[in-house]
Amino acid sequence: MGEVQNVSNWIEHNKDSFQPPVCVKMMHDDQIMVFFVGGPNQRADYHLEEGEEFFYMVKGDMCLKVMEHGKFIDIPIREGEVFHLPAKILHSPQRVVNTVGLVIERRRAEDELEALRYFVEGSDETLYEEWMHLTDVGKQLPAIIKRFFDSEQYKTGKPIPGTITENPPIKVDHDRTLQRPFLLKDWLVDNRNDIHAAGGKLLFGAGNQCEVRVCGAGGYQGCHEVSQTWLWQQSGSAKVEINSVTHILNCLESILIPINNEFKVTGNNDDSFTLMVDHDPRKKNH
Repeated sequence: MGEVQNVSNWIEHNKDSFQPPVCVKMMHDDQIMVFFVGGPNQRADYHLEEGEEFFYMVKGDMCLKVMEHGKFIDIPIREGEVFHLPAKILHSPQRVVNTVGLVIERRRAEDELEALRYFVEGSDETLYEEWMHLTDVGKQLPAIIKRFFDSEQYKTGKPIPGTITENPPIKVDHDRTLQRPFLLKDWLVDNRNDIHAAGGKLLFGAGNQCEVRVCGAGGYQGCHEVSQTWLWQQSGSAKVEINSVTHILNCLESILIPINNEFKVTGNNDDSFTLMVDHDPRKKNH
């Protein structure tokens, strides 16, 4: 059974772990991967994967460089904003000093591969790439980044023939228009009546691998077959019943609910909002 943790205290306790070039500290590294990222973290690589990612900037602003409709663009994610990154979108997070952001992903299936890719400066031609089965973000990504900076491609700025995969296991999604980030607190104000009336409401709509919901005073019940569920209390307090065991989540506290555990989240009043995230890999081809 998960334990209640105060997220702000956890960030403060682990602040020295946010080291370049990736600056990642895992809170939960299981079926669902809940981690916080510090800065500075200026990267030249682009990440490509089959899973989705949820971003929430806790402190300060960041820039997520992406490829949308075949063009490189910058998507700023400012303090307090949330963003849903769909699968198969090339992306490169850029963070500055004294910032902290939440990122939630899922554990990769055994047959899933993903890439770090570098591009020739000023173009969309691939300069260097490595494919991997990701099991450890904090170890594998820095190792690939180091190999790139030690490579002939980095020194010359030119790709080496035969080193780029001709038929990659994942193809970039050039068709999707990305939803832009928005302030969570404004969304809560605009949707508070619906949240409390229904017990909860999805931030980014249904059908995503990574479903992000806000629960309120109306009460929300669930039991996920394949995903853990992470709760983070945004305001007020809530009663969380997990297999008939009751926990109280106070503001900024979190808890991880195991797979196949029945649960119910009930806000204690109309000022109670609980962020709820699960990640279902069965939806990746939907």
